[in-house]
Amino acid sequence: MKKQKIPFGTEEWCSKTTNCISGCSNNCKYCYAKSIAIRFGRKTPETWVNEEVNFKALNQKIKKIEGRIMYPSTHDITPTNLEISLQFLKKILSVGNEVLIVTKPHLEVIKKLCDELVNYKDKIIFRFTIGSIDSEVLKFWEPKAPSYEERKQSVIHAFNSGYQTSLSCEPVLDDSVESIVTELQDFVTETIWIGKMNFLKARMKINGFKDELSMQKANELFEMQSDEKIIELVDRLKDNPKIRWKESIKKVISNNN
Repeated sequence: MKKQKIPFGTEEWCSKTTNCISGCSNNCKYCYAKSIAIRFGRKTPETWVNEEVNFKALNQKIKKIEGRIMYPSTHDITPTNLEISLQFLKKILSVGNEVLIVTKPHLEVIKKLCDELVNYKDKIIFRFTIGSIDSEVLKFWEPKAPSYEERKQSVIHAFNSGYQTSLSCEPVLDDSVESIVTELQDFVTETIWIGKMNFLKARMKINGFKDELSMQKANELFEMQSDEKIIELVDRLKDNPKIRWKESIKKVISNNN
């Protein structure tokens, strides 16, 4: 009998991912996409922040698929690439696809998306990435991404605009995830995904963040995400019907069953 594959990463969320930008101005220290681009010589730690349009991807023929398409997965939707992203999203949606829009949200971006994509509202789920309720923590790990307050207002705006909304608390960046759940769950129509940091130090070193403070913060994060603390978190949130655990936490649950 063939062993069943356990979904990992974006496979837990969608059938297909697509992107049309190379690079990301958020410059997150833990970014998996940045580390891959550097390893394969497509970017350097310095040039990653330059958002370049991938015209081959942008101009590709889009077909209707079974399941949901996630956009983006290796960059974000920022004010710099908003118009290109809108063009690409309309192309994906116009042939009948369902789309999961994943972003560390800028409020101006979410307002524009909500206005421009209103005719496709029933085909869209927004998944907003929020790893901490503390804007200083967010700024350390995600230097050019929006503050917590801006992300919160983006969630509320999408919810009030009648869109399906969800949260990605992956990676969790400190011990405030329960505060995120408490504060925002009423504006979530779908699910709240929680996950640990993966391959943190290796990615940080590739991404150019090898300084003493960054390594110290990484060690502190490892301590916050010990198996014992993860199991305690799971126990406290187990009765919340909106909570979903990413594969990184499912492994901890399985190993400590």
